[in-house]
Amino acid sequence: MFKVGDNAVYPAHGVGVVQSIETREISGKKQSFYILRILDNDMTIMVPTDNAKSVGLREIIPKNRVSEVYKILKQKKVKVDHQTWNRRYREYMEKITTGSVFEIAEVLRDLFLLKYEKELSFGERKMLDTARSLLVKELSLSKKVAETKVEDEINKIFQA
Repeated sequence: MFKVGDNAVYPAHGVGVVQSIETREISGKKQSFYILRILDNDMTIMVPTDNAKSVGLREIIPKNRVSEVYKILKQKKVKVDHQTWNRRYREYMEKITTGSVFEIAEVLRDLFLLKYEKELSFGERKMLDTARSLLVKELSLSKKVAETKVEDEINKIFQA
């Protein structure tokens, strides 16, 4: 599925580069792994090639689908969940860990809209930053533009 040098998105960690594909023996069984270096923090992750799909490893969003992400961000008439912050936090975390760029966009949008209504909890502010960072990195690679350009576009949507 991936080859060395490819960008791949690992759920909740963001975009990484396939550094190598290695075979290792684990519990007496030879297994092939993608060795990913996450761009944001230089973390190295080993993902078994056999179940890369089941853990959610995927290619970055194609450029022709980026407009769908912006459409999600621009939706203002959404029902922001007014349940307790920790229940909301859990739901948002679940969306982020799916690795879906569209779900991450929903989390970012919802938290930005909620931020205008009331002060966000520390966890929600941190999650807003995480969602923004994951989205900016992937969209900038997809569109082949600087991250600052994507940040400006997102800030313009939310007038932040």
